[in-house]
Amino acid sequence: MGNTGRVSSTTPRFAALAGVAAAAAAIGTAELVAALTGPRSSPLVAVGGVVVDTVPEPVKRFGIEVFGVYDKVALLVGTALLLGGFAALLGVLASRRLTVGLAGIVVLGGIGATAALTRADADAADVLPALLGAVVGGAALWAFVAGPLELDPWPWASPSPTGPPAAAGPAVAAHDPDSRRRFLTGIGAVLGVATVGGVAGRWLAGRQGVSAARESVTLPAPVSPAPPVPAGAELTLPGLASYVTSNRGFYRIDTALVVPQVDPKSWQLRIHGRVRNPLTLSYTDLLARPMVERYVTLACVSNEVGGNLIGNARWLGVPIRELLDEAAPLDGADQVVGRSVDGWTCGTPTAVLRDGRDALLAVGMNGEPLPVQHGFPARMVVPGLYGYVSACKWITELELTSFADFDAYWVPRGWSAQGPVKTQSRIDTPRPRNRPAAGPVTVAGVAWAQHRGIDRVEVRVDEGPWQEARLASTVSVDTWVQWSWQWQATPGEHTLQVRATDSTGETQTGEPRDVAPDGATGWHSVTLTVG
Repeated sequence: MGNTGRVSSTTPRFAALAGVAAAAAAIGTAELVAALTGPRSSPLVAVGGVVVDTVPEPVKRFGIEVFGVYDKVALLVGTALLLGGFAALLGVLASRRLTVGLAGIVVLGGIGATAALTRADADAADVLPALLGAVVGGAALWAFVAGPLELDPWPWASPSPTGPPAAAGPAVAAHDPDSRRRFLTGIGAVLGVATVGGVAGRWLAGRQGVSAARESVTLPAPVSPAPPVPAGAELTLPGLASYVTSNRGFYRIDTALVVPQVDPKSWQLRIHGRVRNPLTLSYTDLLARPMVERYVTLACVSNEVGGNLIGNARWLGVPIRELLDEAAPLDGADQVVGRSVDGWTCGTPTAVLRDGRDALLAVGMNGEPLPVQHGFPARMVVPGLYGYVSACKWITELELTSFADFDAYWVPRGWSAQGPVKTQSRIDTPRPRNRPAAGPVTVAGVAWAQHRGIDRVEVRVDEGPWQEARLASTVSVDTWVQWSWQWQATPGEHTLQVRATDSTGETQTGEPRDVAPDGATGWHSVTLTVG
């Protein structure tokens, strides 16, 4: 039944289906193998990681704006859809010349293997998922196009016994029912096995994670506990963000398509570079150090005006200042590069980390070990800086260098080398979809200016005069603050705006600016209809 050299009569739709099934077999095999070599060696993940690193910055920002914290899921789904389309094309080409389809499978395998080798800490074994997946995918494609599952032709337009004879002309290819049944049964079997293999691979990879190791960690008591949240800090209004953000609800924006699984037993932190005394700490060494606990609000530079890429949590960790003092930075070392296990870097001003603020190498979040997705076993937390220049998760290195000598991950991509948090405020309630009744309406939200603090929040209606809102209590200048204002609402459509003034006397600007290169500006507005 082999037909490597002839033109197959397989219809384009069946040929495309064969290509998709072959690609599914390749991906399912690759996911199973990646359960042994590590989830980051999965071709989908590896290629997606290359896309994250190389896609033009406007496209990346668009993804975050549209999909928010689900941007990585969207990327993986989009990659899979593109792969499916390409696989369908390969199936059609293979039905005409098998060697072309097999060459396409080889190219896909090579792309996956090459992408896996570009990842941080990659080794030779990381190419196995892509290569073995390509072998299985190629075998499946051969089976459908030229092997035992090949679709045999039959006269598709045979004349009806009672009808007129068929008009003369080119023969229309058709397929023997038994052949088509065998072909479609094979397609279904391959897709089913591939799905089971892919799911099993993901499940096995999850079983090899560090959740059990995290659950076995007992955090030390802080020598300097966080101050208690004062009465009145939580206004408990419907729709208003809680003063303390839960671990589950805390935003996550990073470049890791799969969450790094870092075993605390083998984890080490190197403090090196332009220092007099390089240090290497194990997780046990870190936990043995005096810990401090602080409430700190973190914000992503990609947070649009009024956005929710911000959260407030209680962090436990070692002051980074103390670690740097032990390492003794040399003159000119004005940048500390935090490096993640996956190779991502951020550059933080050395002076900021040593100016007395509660910059922490954190091991705990809201009373428990760091969640794996938020950096377990250790991460950086720095009040007053956007995360892209400070909040290194899954951290393994602190390298002392200078801004003149090294650009961290986001700087060559068009972002500012230094990113102090801008004074901002947000209206949480009422929301645009709400239709409050005329009369008293509570307008409320949050405002933040980490490490400076909020001095005043003002609200206005329909570009009228600014009116001062009431500020709730807060733990420190390093966290956001809730605010509220009573509005005597009248029927009709209205636009509410909010602005904040920090403790230095600077009022947030109303000039709208994009998040790039160092954070969005403007006043948050909400337009709604009062009934």
